[in-house]
Amino acid sequence: MEIMCQFCLGKGKDPFELLSSEATCQVCSGTGVVQVKEPYRKCVFCGSTGVYPNSRLTCTVCGGKGWVTVPEVFTECCSHCNGTGTEFESKMPCSCCKGIGFVKLSDNNTS
Repeated sequence: MEIMCQFCLGKGKDPFELLSSEATCQVCSGTGVVQVKEPYRKCVFCGSTGVYPNSRLTCTVCGGKGWVTVPEVFTECCSHCNGTGTEFESKMPCSCCKGIGFVKLSDNNTS
């Protein structure tokens, strides 16, 4: 599925202009769109912005796309992070769900 790049908001330019105001977006390579496999959901770790929280880096969970592929078997909210995708103490991606906020029903019982 082709969707708008959340890191550059479809503009194809580096939103932070780190190298120059003409630099292309490192996520979509300047096209303004990215490919995501279905079924997909908004990245809960970065809030679907594509930006790693409190930084100017691409989100490590979604790769800057703003969306993550969540297999249909991953329908149970992660009990470790309560679906936030974030480790409470470290603010890093949740070690149980890898930052997506969902786990397989059988995996949720181990945390």
